[in-house]
Amino acid sequence: MNDNEPNYEHSDYAGEFTADGITVLVDIFRIAGSTGVWSLEVIDQDEGLTVWEEPFPTDKDAYEEFLATVERDGIESFLDDPDPEPTVQ
Repeated sequence: MNDNEPNYEHSDYAGEFTADGITVLVDIFRIAGSTGVWSLEVIDQDEGLTVWEEPFPTDKDAYEEFLATVERDGIESFLDDPDPEPTVQ
């Protein structure tokens, strides 16, 4: 690790999340020892990365945004190449 890279603390809300047979890794973190904002990233099964650009005031806010996204868009929205819909001819 580079001496210039900060250490991070991870939220208790971070971890694996599974829905509809798809598992993603939810990573909620901030600079260790800070009282700063939290970042949210989701890593899919193929290591594709979804990053929220705006930080969150609390780790719970970040997790609730993740859950809202799953509810609104489905967990498939985090996949780089979701299974295509069958075409009807």
